[in-house]
Amino acid sequence: MPSSASGARLPQTRRTATVEFVRGSVRGTRRRALATLPSLFTLANMMCGFVAILVSIRGQYTLAAVLVGLSVVFDIADGAVARLVGAVTPFGLQFDSLADLVSFGLAPALLAFTLFSEGRDAWDPLGSVACGLWVACAAIRLARFNTTIDPTADKRYFTGMPSPGAAGVVLASVFAFGDQMQGRERLWVLLIIALPALLMVSTIRFRSFRSLVSPKSGRPYGLIAAVLAVIVGFAFVPVATGCVLAYGYLLAPVLVPVFSPLGRLVPNRLKELLT
Repeated sequence: MPSSASGARLPQTRRTATVEFVRGSVRGTRRRALATLPSLFTLANMMCGFVAILVSIRGQYTLAAVLVGLSVVFDIADGAVARLVGAVTPFGLQFDSLADLVSFGLAPALLAFTLFSEGRDAWDPLGSVACGLWVACAAIRLARFNTTIDPTADKRYFTGMPSPGAAGVVLASVFAFGDQMQGRERLWVLLIIALPALLMVSTIRFRSFRSLVSPKSGRPYGLIAAVLAVIVGFAFVPVATGCVLAYGYLLAPVLVPVFSPLGRLVPNRLKELLT
């Protein structure tokens, strides 16, 4: 009686063994490719920050600001991709923090300092201190985030201002007030550096970017409307849109409690549609 009729497993031939080996190799290669994908976004984030440092030294401040802005996009994308493909790893978390230190620690500080100190006067040391404070606070912020991961914490919020959000304040300021960041009247600009730097190491809660790019609702109409509004804003009034986003996020811990009572005036049906 054939072995198949008796319920026994057919003996594995050389051909079937080769087919199974190839299939297993393809699956393994696919898994490794998916696991590598988020790191490619992280690498793009870091390289944009590095090139921003180089062009800042050459005096190309607008290009440097655009590159740091691209770093923000890649930083948001790498986390979203990692969660999408299920490739959140300790290596990825550490690599992301090192990239963030380059793109949101060193690059904004050097961009602000080179623009601030172009006048070459007695106030330059103050710029050095403020930019050094920025780098120190960014490093402390990232180190604290890596070492105090609490699985029970509310994932919708960060403790302290996230470094990409803080960098956004510098970028918006460069575009809006770059011409005023030179000469003796530019001392007020130090607040643009010092305030976000101190907020990075504060215990104030800021809304997380994760909930914006990974909506749990099956009808993310509010997110779609917000994205379209931002795209239209950057297309027609990019400087004003950047300032509204950057400074709005900076002041969110103060503005949200003030304006949250106005949310009661929105009809419940509209709330359900947007969430």
